[in-house]
Amino acid sequence: MRTYLISYDLANPNAKRHAIAEEIMSMGVRWARPLEQTWYITSESSEDEIEARIEWLLGDDDGLLIQAANDPAVLTNTTLRWFRQRPSSGNKAHEAATASNDNVLTFDPAIAA
Repeated sequence: MRTYLISYDLANPNAKRHAIAEEIMSMGVRWARPLEQTWYITSESSEDEIEARIEWLLGDDDGLLIQAANDPAVLTNTTLRWFRQRPSSGNKAHEAATASNDNVLTFDPAIAA
């Protein structure tokens, strides 16, 4: 399981931002969005797999950055709250990993290490 930083620039921000957000949240066991178009996700996917799931939503003038996060982040005028992916029915491994009823986690810099 790795933590990734995902950031994107959309030439037309209203076009597909909700679809991109839904796709990012569906990929991670947990996620955080400290800025409008910047996400952290914890996922078993590789950078290439994450790109493949997002790139079809991007236009020719849109940009995408995916980077494995290995160091704690410095945040100014923002907060980082982790949210767990809500379990889908029948996903026993995911249900066990997210057994708590609370889907909000506090930021732990050691997670990215």
